[in-house]
Parts: sequence; C-alpha cells; structure tokens
Amino acid sequence: MDDENNLLHFLDDTPSSHYRKTCDGYSSQNDGDDQSDTSDPSNARDRLETLLNQPANKFCADCGTPDPKWAALPFGAFICIKCSGTHRSLGVHISKVISVNLDEWTDEEVNCLANSGGNATVNTKYEAFLPENYKKPRQDFATEDRAIFIRKKYELQQFVTNPQFACPLHKHGAEKRHNQQHSGSKHGTFRNSWRKKESENKGVKKMMDVGMVEFVGLIKVDIIRGTDLAVRDVMSSDPYVMIILGHQSMKTKVIKNTLNPIWNERLMLSIPDPVPPLKVLVFDKDTFTSDDRMGEAEVDIQPLISAAREYQSSIITESTQICTFLASENSILAKDSIISIVDGKVEQEIALRLQNVEHGELEIKLECVPLNQ
Repeated sequence: MDDENNLLHFLDDTPSSHYRKTCDGYSSQNDGDDQSDTSDPSNARDRLETLLNQPANKFCADCGTPDPKWAALPFGAFICIKCSGTHRSLGVHISKVISVNLDEWTDEEVNCLANSGGNATVNTKYEAFLPENYKKPRQDFATEDRAIFIRKKYELQQFVTNPQFACPLHKHGAEKRHNQQHSGSKHGTFRNSWRKKESENKGVKKMMDVGMVEFVGLIKVDIIRGTDLAVRDVMSSDPYVMIILGHQSMKTKVIKNTLNPIWNERLMLSIPDPVPPLKVLVFDKDTFTSDDRMGEAEVDIQPLISAAREYQSSIITESTQICTFLASENSILAKDSIISIVDGKVEQEIALRLQNVEHGELEIKLECVPLNQ
C-alpha cells in the first residue's frame, strides 16, 4: 500500500502542479535569505552562463542540437530554438520558454534552473523509462516528430514511470469508473462517453497541429504609444494592445484613463512558416462586460524577415536605411516606415493608423531575429 501511495503521489506531479510547487518552493527558500547579491542582474547572468557551460547543458535536452540558447521552466532544461516552438505551444502553465540571450533573467528563474539540475537530471527523470526501440528526435528530425516526443515527455509524462507499475493503477481506476457508470442508463453512459472521447480527440489534434508548426525565427514587438485613441468609457478609455501571429498571442498591460497611453513594452513571438501577417488590436478594458474594440491593423512582416536574413552576417556598424515604405491616405501607415540596421539589428519603426474605428494611431517597433541567430 505504501508503494502504491508513493507512486500515486509521483504520478500526481503534473506539469502545472510541478511548475507551481517548484517556483513556490524556490521563492520560500529565498524569503529568509540575504538578497544583497541576488538582486544584481549581472550576478544572475553570470550564474546562468555557468549553468549553460555544464557538459550536459551544451546540447538540447530533447533533440541533441549543440549550443542550445533557450530554457524550459520549471523543468530546467536547455533546449534549441526548434524544440522551443513546441514547448511554447504547450502553454506557459506547462512549459515557460525563456531565451538565454534575449530575455532578462530574474534571480528566481535562475534558481529554478539551477535547482532542477540541468539537462542530465531532466532526462534522467522524464526519460527514465524511454523504450529501447523508441527513436528520440535528433536535430534533423521533422517538426512533427519533435512535437510528438516533447508532448509525450513533458505533458503526458509517458516515460516517467514504468508501465508495469502504472497499468494496474489505471486499471483499478477504470474499474471504479465502470462500476459508477453502471448505476445510470447504459445507453446514456455509452453515448456521453463517446461524445467526450470525440471532444478529447479534437482537442488533442488541434494541439498537435499547433505543435507541428515550423518556426523561422523570432519577432520582438515594442509597443511604444497610442495617440488620439477612441473614447469607449464616459470620457476616456483604459487601453491595452494585443498582438497575434498565427496561433500565438500576447498583450500589454492596461493603461488606465487615457487616450494617449505610453506603454514602452516589449512582446516577443515565434515566427511560423508560412509567415502570416502580424495582427495588432487595441482594446478598452472593462470589468463587468466584454472589452471594447478600439481599432486594429495588420502588418506584413515578410519584408523585415527578408532584410534580416540578407543582412544577418553583415559587418555594417553604422545605422543604415535598407528600404522605405511610403505613407498615403489609403494605407495603414500614418507616416513613412523605414527598415534599417541599428547596432547590428534589423529594425522597422511603424506608425499605424488604426482601422475599423473612429480615429487613433499606434506606434510600434519591430525587430526580427532569424532562426540561426
């Protein structure tokens, strides 16, 4: 009985509960500690580099690609950019993906990574019972194969426990549910079970479709400010911005009671292939009703991606304009938009004239990071 209870407790360690308990545990450990040296971002960066230089962390935990530049929390795994796309599709409640170079790391996140033990410990746990004949993905594997493996490894945790021990427990649970179901209508139970199974299959298929998307890079979107936005409350609005790229979406914080908000907030999304337009939507936050629309726009990011690919190996050090898109009365551009190289980065500043609204403009800045960077 003790062995069964221990195994059930281990199986109950779902990704979401593991994330919560891991982060809460590290936070509580630090509550009573001296924080004089952990608040320094450079200290967190140095510790991160030390972890990255450990032998097992020099290769992607999921496919073995050398020099991984991403981390999946709370598992504590260093992963490559291709595997990071599937991890993102799992949702942040299961796997939170952070860039080693592009993101600012907090001390709690570094603690989470350090205490997880790195790739060696991650694979020891989550691949403990990986079948001998199972082909673990390599760096040249298709996106679909990566998605199937990563979901089995982290979301379903199929390789964590020995099936010989797990099966009797599942069987016992199934028998208990079977007996409970027979207390009602036989035909009704069968019909409801069939519908539930069909719904679950559709949900799994949708998640797999998202996970099988191929990514070609990252786009950083700086939401700078809005100007002369529409009134949606009595005298003003509480605006926020949402960006959508394929199946991904992110939003800014809400700025209260203003028609000229300043966000200066950076959002980052993976770029899927084929490349869809970047959708930008502005909303007014409401407490008791659905949020009101305050305009929208679509941005073609393909020219920016092409420029980033062309100039990714450039040795240009001075700011250089690559191309200009002219504004007109019928376009979404409120003023000319320029793609340029600034400090070795390919950027595009855009002033958008919001559509499907009385009036309003939105200033954003885009930066593209190609896959091989």
